[in-house]
Order: sequence, then structure tokens, then C-alpha cells
Amino acid sequence: MNAPARFPRSARLLSAADFAALRSGSRRLSGRCYTAQCKPANGPGARLGLAVSRRVSKLAVERNRIKRIARDSFRRHRHLLGARDILLIANPSAAEADNASLHAELDQLWQRIATLNAPGATGTMRG
Repeated sequence: MNAPARFPRSARLLSAADFAALRSGSRRLSGRCYTAQCKPANGPGARLGLAVSRRVSKLAVERNRIKRIARDSFRRHRHLLGARDILLIANPSAAEADNASLHAELDQLWQRIATLNAPGATGTMRG
């Protein structure tokens, strides 16, 4: 497996303190199926936390599918995101979306996150 396509433990938000830090003072980007809260991190690379509640779907198999697609997409784009902590929250519409739609939305979301505060970026978005 290539280094950029791995998802090591160091790339995951695990503790309640990590999640709490993201809930306050972070940037929010929304799509139809996912909402991302991101904040610059002190570590070497991007870290991902997932929140897929029972409100999204009562079926565990659906919630697991949504998380599996998000992890796979993050693995493929992690090297582009820089040092950021990202909390990805699934919206109820994610349960009805097919896999290709979820991947497409996540691709756009990762690109938007990568351009936040990028060197030479223009616009009014600051964080």
C-alpha cells in the first residue's frame, strides 16, 4: 500500500478532548451529505474524526457504509490536506445517496478544505 493511502492510528481523532476542541473555534463547510468542521492542527498531517448518528439511519449497515466511504476517501486525499483536524458529520441525506455520489461530494469537500488558508489563496475566507 502507498504511504498516502494509509489510515494509521495517528491520523484519527480518538479522544473526547480532540472532538471537543473541534466543536469550538473551527471552520464549518457543508455539503448535501456531509458537514466538515476543520481546524489547523499541530501534528504532522491531517486527522479525521467521524460522527454518523442513528438520526442519519437506524440501520448500522448504512451508518457503517457511510463511514467506510468517508475513511476511504480521506485515505486517498490526506496528503493534500496539510496539518488539519477534521470532524466529518454525516447528514441524513447521506443514507439515501449512492456510493458514487458520496465519493464525489467528499472529493469536492477535500478540495475546499485544502484551499483554506493555502499559500497565495485569495478571497475572504480566513480561519
